[in-house]
Amino acid sequence: MVNGVVIKSTGSWYVVRLDDGSLADARIKGKFRMKGIKSTNPVAVGDRVIVQLEADGNALIEEILERKNYIIRKSINLSKRSHIIAANIDQAILVVTLAQPQTFTAFIDRFLVSAEAYHIPTIIVFNKVDLYTDEEQAELNELKSVYSKVGYTCLETSATEKKNIDQLAALLKDRVSVISGHSGVGKSTLLNAIDPQLDLKTGHISGAHLQGKHTTTFAEMVSLHFGGDIIDTPGIKAFGLIDFDKSELSHYFLEMRSLLEQCHFNNCQHLNEPKCAIKEAVESGEIAEFRYANYVSIHEDDEDENYRTKGY
Repeated sequence: MVNGVVIKSTGSWYVVRLDDGSLADARIKGKFRMKGIKSTNPVAVGDRVIVQLEADGNALIEEILERKNYIIRKSINLSKRSHIIAANIDQAILVVTLAQPQTFTAFIDRFLVSAEAYHIPTIIVFNKVDLYTDEEQAELNELKSVYSKVGYTCLETSATEKKNIDQLAALLKDRVSVISGHSGVGKSTLLNAIDPQLDLKTGHISGAHLQGKHTTTFAEMVSLHFGGDIIDTPGIKAFGLIDFDKSELSHYFLEMRSLLEQCHFNNCQHLNEPKCAIKEAVESGEIAEFRYANYVSIHEDDEDENYRTKGY
């Protein structure tokens, strides 16, 4: 038996990087599918595993070691099941664009809430800033101001103009990071700019719908030449939350945490209750209106997979 980390998942087969640096194609024992795990992928990229090497050179995953964390979303095709995006990560890099394609704050906040729920710090990367109009740049400045005030690290980047590429590389060095976002936001292009040795496939934006094409088909962990690992993930169209206690939702909006004890009712959900410190903070401008609108949207209808079409 030897230990390793799962660096690629294709659904039925996995690539495991063994602790000696060698790679092995691996499959899982059937028992993992019998444990009542409701995830579509019982083994995720980033998982530490124990494998049994077989005579044909392949490996059998015998055991998944305990995860320190993971980030999960609802399976789009199987609403009652989940999909683990990545496991055992130090931080998440959420790449967003205000144009080509547009990322709504509803998507951003759902991702941030899920990451907070699993204790994963997130860095928001506003990409393709070289393409922004004056109006889009003004919107970017507003969003950066809100999210920076909340406590998130925000970075403006452009792969074509090499803007802040060194700063992003410094944030990734010697850490295990998952990079996520809609298709077409430029994740692979950014990574190639950071480390040209990766030579990841990149795609183009569809002119008909200004949507990105999926160039990353499966989640895969790649090592950076200067230290650190990146888990590159397929583009996400929607981010459905799962296994979520709505009564705790406000704890995952960082600007709400410090105000919760000031609400008149200790079980306040910050919707229609009187003397609510959260609603008062929205009215005074201390909490951004769009953040509160997204809070209400998540609280009222977690099942809504069409939230991304709403102009929040």
